[in-house]
Amino acid sequence: MSATHEATSSGTYGLIAEFRDPEPLLDAAKQAYRAGFRHMDAYTPYPVEGLAQAVGFRKNGVAPLVFIGGVLGAIGGFAMQHIASVIHYPYDVGGKPFFSWPAFIPVTFELMVLVAAFACFGGMLALNGLPRPHHPVFNAKRFERASNDRFFLCIEAADPHYDPERVRAFLEGLGAVEVSEVKE
Repeated sequence: MSATHEATSSGTYGLIAEFRDPEPLLDAAKQAYRAGFRHMDAYTPYPVEGLAQAVGFRKNGVAPLVFIGGVLGAIGGFAMQHIASVIHYPYDVGGKPFFSWPAFIPVTFELMVLVAAFACFGGMLALNGLPRPHHPVFNAKRFERASNDRFFLCIEAADPHYDPERVRAFLEGLGAVEVSEVKE
């Protein structure tokens, strides 16, 4: 049985390191990424420039979902109007053709925006795993200070390189104020 399976089966989520300032946290995240850790996250009271890239966050999947939602909304809006005014209820108004596509543009645009907005909202919730009322890092000692004046880096037990003793020594060597275990 590997160390990862032992750690996760024992109820450990990972190890979390506390830092006083954003610069040491940013340096620690970069060094952890260079050391091969990929299952990690950082928690700060305000945005820290470059931190997302330092922990390995590169791109999210919301933009393709919004594009697909917009295309489907536009197709749906155009098809809805075409079916209603050409197939189900053709009505001759002043000799104009039944398929008068310029009149369909406003509704097509509005449905494109509406469905794209719903795709954006739903995709963001789904990709972030929300709603999640409780996260294991809330169990960490002193984690409530993450919203005030402290900076945290958590290396998860799910990481292939996770070894509790090695990770603890690594985090302490990066200048962490305190390193503590996070229970599930």
